Amino acid sequence: MSGARPYVVGVTGGIGSGKSTVCEEFAALGAPVIDTDQVAREVVACGSPGLAALVAAFGEDILSAEGELDRRRMRQQVFAKPALRQQLEAILHPLIRVGTQAKIDAAGYPYCLVCIPLLVERGGVNRVDRVLVIDIPEALQIARVIARDELTASEAAAIIRTQASREQRSAAADDVLENSGPLAMLRPQIATLHTHYLQLAAADRET
Repeated sequence: MSGARPYVVGVTGGIGSGKSTVCEEFAALGAPVIDTDQVAREVVACGSPGLAALVAAFGEDILSAEGELDRRRMRQQVFAKPALRQQLEAILHPLIRVGTQAKIDAAGYPYCLVCIPLLVERGGVNRVDRVLVIDIPEALQIARVIARDELTASEAAAIIRTQASREQRSAAADDVLENSGPLAMLRPQIATLHTHYLQLAAADRET
């Protein structure tokens, strides 16, 4: 890697693991954070080519009364149907990659974090310079998802089963933050990683 491109740390973890919380702490230290879920929302905003492509593929039932993508309805339509899910991903993933890369190029900082929930599942490990995994026990994961998303335990467990296992994520990780305790326990670890990533970025630019 050369030039002004920042060192890219991919942040991943299962649903409910606390990726957003960790990224907010890095952002407070000055590191740019790119949330691919946010990019995914941007590429299907009202009037966007991405939304038009989804409507052409799945019909207007996926729209809300305001003409926006109803993400819950979209998820319900494709969740249990692998062929439809693959069709959805074939439309969205190229758009998300382009949008994410544009934000990386504009980061203006030695390193940036890119929050990618399905980094391991989608084979994206080789597209980042380093992988940071946020890890929690599955029982806590289910409890957090139930509280946050108003899902049943079986719905939360079904989502978790579609994701990589803790073992698979750990195998792909360069760094792991265990996030079952209070935020105060995480902050010193995040500060240490922040310094480490700045050092890695500086060394990378010298090569």
